[in-house]
Amino acid sequence: MIDRYTRPEMGQLWTLENKFRVWLEVEIAVCEAWHRLGEIDDESMQQIREKADFDVDRILEIEETTRHDVIAFLTAVEEKVGPAARFIHLGCTSSDIVDTANGVLLSRAGDIILKDFEKMLETLKTIAHENKGRLCMGRTHGIHAEPTSFGLKMAGFYAEFKRHYERFKAAVEGVRVGKISGAVGTMAMIPAEVESITCELLGLAVDPISTQVINRDRYAAYFTALAVAAGGIERLCVELRHLQRTEVLEAEEGFRKGQKGSSAMPHKKNPISAENLTGLSRLVRTNSVSAMENQALWHERDISHSSVERVIMPDTTILMNYMLNRLSNLVSNLRVIPENMDRNLVGSMGLFFSQRVLLGLVETGMGRQDAYVMVQKCAMESWDTKQLFEDLVRKDPEISTRIAPEKMDEIFDATYYLRHEDLIFDRVFNS
Repeated sequence: MIDRYTRPEMGQLWTLENKFRVWLEVEIAVCEAWHRLGEIDDESMQQIREKADFDVDRILEIEETTRHDVIAFLTAVEEKVGPAARFIHLGCTSSDIVDTANGVLLSRAGDIILKDFEKMLETLKTIAHENKGRLCMGRTHGIHAEPTSFGLKMAGFYAEFKRHYERFKAAVEGVRVGKISGAVGTMAMIPAEVESITCELLGLAVDPISTQVINRDRYAAYFTALAVAAGGIERLCVELRHLQRTEVLEAEEGFRKGQKGSSAMPHKKNPISAENLTGLSRLVRTNSVSAMENQALWHERDISHSSVERVIMPDTTILMNYMLNRLSNLVSNLRVIPENMDRNLVGSMGLFFSQRVLLGLVETGMGRQDAYVMVQKCAMESWDTKQLFEDLVRKDPEISTRIAPEKMDEIFDATYYLRHEDLIFDRVFNS
């Protein structure tokens, strides 16, 4: 899923070449730590710095024999370094390198995705402010409820995506850890100073306690945070898909010159981006289940998680990078159609004023249930006969004798519904 919506650095991050490069970063950082502690002499350390390298094809060739990727990697590096290679991987186990490299890779991928969230937040903030005061129909159960504004709709999504951002930001910090603690995490063969220096050089925190692996609750939190965010992407896309329905058409996706919507019907303009993103959200959520299944490993470690992570780490992070950029493009190019919002507001004959009339009667001292029955009678008549609800209310003898004409004018003023819009915007964008 690498195209114009995917950052080049995200695709590059998960190449086989780069995976081995990060492994090498970790191995060299471990050597630097041993060097600071006096266990590796200056000349050997310099050789390691200058010569440590590999050829991917050579690693794969060796792996055909060893059936162990880390040993194949180390063998290929040793061939480049020469005698000083005896210090590489000193005291380490494979997971020290792989899991610490995962900490580097996942945190780098996370930093890219956090920038994508920031871009998405700016896009939502812009469209919310552009449509502040733009009255439109609010719906519950798909049915006309009471008016809101399109700005408030978008402000609600902004607030949600801010929460997604904060959750994922915390999850990224949760995986920004490394471990150089040996075969079962006891540091029996490697001092704590090596672990702390290595992690510092790599920009990681030290996992306070590890087994042979970094515990996978950290990864589960990371991928679950992305899954929840994918749910938010789908929620926004479902809203936009509904708004583009022909019968509603209050907003629609941008449609480029020369674009085609259907192989059979030339008139079609479909919400393809929103539909694609809806589908991809399901895939991200599925991957999060795999991440949670990876938490329970045998004793200090097994490798049942490894095959899963080779798939979900690149796939999920590349998908989220793609999805957030595509969604940002969708929203920034969204065509908002105010005249259809106005049309739909009056499409239900002003029935959305029913609660205002109900409360107006309650204010006169009438019991709520009696007032409800009285208003509902006018509402059902309006629905059945297609007469304006306001007209029926004003000529209803029981209601009109209780509510004065000037009060009726206040009740049927649609701007009333946005009287707290400024307050809500202030809460969302300034608090």
